[in-house]
This record gives sequence, C-alpha cells and structure tokens, in this order.
Amino acid sequence: MAALRLLASAALRRRAPASRWGPRWFSTSPRSRVQIYTDPVEAVKDIKDGATVMLGGFGLCGIPENLIGALLKTRVKNLKVVSSNVGVDDFGLGLLLAAKQVKRVVCSYLGENALCEKMYLAGELELEMTPQGTLAERIRAAGAGVPAFYTPTGYGTLVQEGGAPILHGPGGHRLTLSQPREVRTFNGRHYLLEKAIRADFALIKAWKADRCGNVTFKGSARNFNVPMCKAADITVVEVEEIVDVGTIPKEDVHVPNIYIDRVIKGPKFEKRIERLITRSEKDDGKAKKGEDIRTRIIRRAALEFEDGMYANLGIGIPVLASNFISPDITVFLHSENGLLGLGPFPLKHEVDPDIINAGKQTVTVLPGGSFFGSDESFAMIRGGHLQLTMLGAMQVSKYGDLANWMIPGKKVKGMGGAMDLVSNDKTRVVVTMEHCSKDKKPKILEKCTLPLTGKNCVDRIITEKAVFDVCNCKGLVLMELWEGCTMEELKKCTACDFAVSPKLKPMQQVAI
Repeated sequence: MAALRLLASAALRRRAPASRWGPRWFSTSPRSRVQIYTDPVEAVKDIKDGATVMLGGFGLCGIPENLIGALLKTRVKNLKVVSSNVGVDDFGLGLLLAAKQVKRVVCSYLGENALCEKMYLAGELELEMTPQGTLAERIRAAGAGVPAFYTPTGYGTLVQEGGAPILHGPGGHRLTLSQPREVRTFNGRHYLLEKAIRADFALIKAWKADRCGNVTFKGSARNFNVPMCKAADITVVEVEEIVDVGTIPKEDVHVPNIYIDRVIKGPKFEKRIERLITRSEKDDGKAKKGEDIRTRIIRRAALEFEDGMYANLGIGIPVLASNFISPDITVFLHSENGLLGLGPFPLKHEVDPDIINAGKQTVTVLPGGSFFGSDESFAMIRGGHLQLTMLGAMQVSKYGDLANWMIPGKKVKGMGGAMDLVSNDKTRVVVTMEHCSKDKKPKILEKCTLPLTGKNCVDRIITEKAVFDVCNCKGLVLMELWEGCTMEELKKCTACDFAVSPKLKPMQQVAI
C-alpha cells in the first residue's frame, strides 16, 4: 500500500502545472448542458397532463407566444398555470383557456380577459388570486430554495382571513375557498406566512440567448420572466435571436445559464400590444379649455407631487395626473411591472411593444430610468422606498380601509399590485375617485362592504367634491371643499360623519 501511495504521489507531481492556478485547471469548452431546439412542440412535448407551468410576461408583454402555441398543438390538459395575469381572450394564455386545457390559474389580475372571468364565475375554472408582489416573491423564494416567508401584504383582507372563492359550483355556490394565513408580529407590525411556488416547467420569453444559455431581456419584458426562470424543474426560453458565446457582454447577462435548460428561437413573433397609446408632437397631455369631473380630480391630485419624490401611479386618474407635474420639480415615476423613470406616451415612431406600464399602455422611459424584474420592483414597494402611491377605489372607509379589487359574484378583476402598494406605512397612500358610484351610491362609507385591499392604509382622499385627510383613530377630516359644492350636499353624499378642519379652504387646482 505504501508503494502505491508513492506511485500516485509521483504521478500527481508530474501532472501539476508550473502555477497551481494556471489555465490547465479550468475548462475552456463553450459546450453547455443547455439544449437548443428548432421546433417549439419538441421543446414542450414532455409536459404532461396536470403539470404546473409558469408562463412569463406581464399582460401581453414578454409572453412566450410560440411555446403557448406549441401547448395548443400537444393538447395537454388539466394544467395548473402560474402567471402574473391572463391577458386577453384570443391571445396568449387566453387561447389555452378557450381550448379547455387549464384547470387552475394562479395569478394576481384578470385584466381584460372576459373569458377567464366568465369561466371562473361559472365554475369551469379554479382561480387562486394572489397579490402581485406576493406572487413574485413566492416565485423568487422557490428559486432561492426558501420554502416560505413573511410579508405585510394582505393583512386584514381575505388573503389573511381566507374564504376567497377558488372554485364555484352550480348557482354560484362556493365549493373551494382559500385558506387563512398564519400571522406573526414583528416590531409591532403584522405579517402573513406565504409559501413558495415551484413549477414543473417555466415557459419564458427573452430577447437574446447565447449558445451556452445565458439570456438577456429587452425593456420591461423582464417582469415575471426573470424570477420564473429560476423556479422550475425545467426552464424553456424562447428568444428572438440566438447568438454565439461571448456576443452578450458578461455584465449584460440578466439570467445566467445555470437556470436555463432549453432554448428555442421563436419562428415568429406577433408581439401584440394590448393598449397602444401615442401622443402627437404638439400634444402636452394637458386638458384643454373646459373641464369635467375627472379633470378636476386630476388637477388636484397633481398637487401631491414633490421634488425628488419616487411615486407609483395607478391606471386611470392617477397616471393622468403625471401630465401636470410642474417642470420645476423632478418626480421619478415607478411602475410595478419593472420600470423606474416613466416618461410620456410615445410618438408613433417611438412605440415599442417591450416597453409598457402597469396599465399595459405603451410608454417611454426618461434618461436615467431603468428596467428590472417584478420581484425587484415589489422589493422597492414593500421596502418603503416609494414616497407616494396614488390609486383608485371602489370604496374607502372612515378610518382608511380601502376596497378596489372585487365585487363578489359579479366583478372579479383581481388585486394586482394594489395590496402591496398600500402595505408599507412609510409610503403615503392617496386615493383619487369620483365621490359616488354610477348608481349614485356613496363610495366613502362608515365601513367598506366589499372585500378589502388594505386596512387603515389610506392617508388622503381626493374626489371632485372635496379633499379629506384620514386619521386612523379619529376618522375623516375635511381639508378642502369644491366651490360648487355646499356642505349640506357633501354630507348627503358621504355615508359617514367627518370633522371639518379649522383651516378649511377651497379645493385647489394645479395651473394649466
């Protein structure tokens, strides 16, 4: 045995290079375990009935449209699909729903997919609604090997309490309900325990991949694609271009090849735009002479912006308020699908289907702006790095409870990112809305009757009639009153009592 050890030692000495850390100790082969495919069907043919499949993208931006088309051809069924939202009826995930290939959807927002909403309410589809930031973090956690985590998002709502319908039966009977979450208190705040989500397959859309499997994304198409790459047993990426190893600079690799199993160059890309919005050269986005109720709210909301502020604006009235930001101040606008530094709507020649906002509208990004994945975006939100979030509402209570995502049995749009946006008490929450609903019912109530988005989270309410500040202990305080509205009229259309500030003033408007 001693002789054998001496022989082995001599052999090792003969093989050792002059420098221990010389290049002969490293592989220089560009070969990778990543498989390159040419046929989308071949890339997904081993997805079996009942598999859990993640579909990257946000709205229609960055969705793996060729791989979805391949699933239609394989006719796999009873899929559990994890997706940020469900897009539209006749494209993307909507095609799989129409073909009855999906049993369950885990998402945060239904968007404009009327088919999905109809199937869910008819009991033909299981639907697990999850706050968008929580969904992104559940996916990220799975990729990082973390089985569960605590988050403040959803405390005091159906997410925490359970009871949200997942599956309806005949006559609207609720057959399956969501389960309540475990709650713990850290530093005086309540947090919910959320479990990671891992999939059998992740189907991803990227811009480019090299032949080693390193991938890079374009614009806001990173969204859910980035965390999903890391959270599946097999990750399949369709790209617009496959390039040689070394073509993508190392610092520009968004997801390294360790997470990627299969790559295919998509045969064709429609890259449909869900909401094409453009501006003309002369259009400044501001209201012209004359005024309506929405413009009045918008012009008041614009006064909430401060120099150097980071702000997130919801779709509708809030995002329109950005048109009135004073040129004398700088406001960094954040979009939860992975953008910071939002600019105006694009000119026709500037339209890029890979650059959209959270409302799925085409946008531009200002110099100094940046793109990132959805998990990073919601880390900014939950971490309290935004100074302002402005969003709409169906109802707001006297003590600042917010409801804006669901009318049980009638309207199911989903909470999207709203629950996350109101979850950090460092971020000021301003609600902009019309004072009454279309059927003339008050939207400011003693207590919300619809499922909550957040509890005691609203700081200010702006309507066409008034501006209220919210004290979580004392209730509403009237700060401003529209000159065309009397106090008596305001009391009649507000379904709770309120105090009047000794400094009450006419409702302010930003100058046009």
